[in-house]
Amino acid sequence: MKLSIIIPVFNEEKTIAEILTRVNKVRIKDIEKEIIIVNDGSSDNSGNIIKKEISGIKNEVYISHVRNQGKGAAIRTAIKASTGEYIIIQDADLEYDPRDYEKLLRPIIQKKAKVVYGTRLNRLPDFLKDERTARFFIHYLGNKILSFITSILYGQWITDMETCYKIFPKKAVNDMRLNAKGFEFEPEITAKLLKKGYNIHEIPISTIPRGYDEGKKLNTIKDGLKALVTLIKYRFRD
Repeated sequence: MKLSIIIPVFNEEKTIAEILTRVNKVRIKDIEKEIIIVNDGSSDNSGNIIKKEISGIKNEVYISHVRNQGKGAAIRTAIKASTGEYIIIQDADLEYDPRDYEKLLRPIIQKKAKVVYGTRLNRLPDFLKDERTARFFIHYLGNKILSFITSILYGQWITDMETCYKIFPKKAVNDMRLNAKGFEFEPEITAKLLKKGYNIHEIPISTIPRGYDEGKKLNTIKDGLKALVTLIKYRFRD
């Protein structure tokens, strides 16, 4: 099986080299990797670092947007360029651990699932670590609420709709009209996979959340409201 690993990048010069190293180190039996990096109009040195890191590596594809269009737009560009049977999304920071690919792929390899999400939220809040500040606790609550609303609207219990780690078959999105340009990609792809009849299998993962002073770009209130509108909109239209 061939796995397309999609990495959207916007101003990640501090972490992009390390995440590419970690992704390249992952070896999974009987799985061929294809890495598609989309530089979404970065204004820092991300583009030059990516070119240096992937120089001479055959299984890595580099695409550059002239201007910043948003995470969703970068993912959509990468999906069109992907050639794998399955796709996984990898953020360019160091929050998510690529070593989790193997356990996320296991239900697919064993033919127990076709879509797998890595859930961070199948747990209570951790006030000593992930939810140590009020801002991150609000972020946790927002994600839990959006996941609950997803479950109610689409009839399947999901604990972490907003997770980055989503694995789905390329054929599931070949005829899917994706419109999201920003972070609303997460609720849109989830809504449309569920409406197509795909059951989402969740696997617990752990992450190392980065702070807003370290480059975190998600705005809990603004992006949370966009996600809510997206969930409601695609419940009743395509």
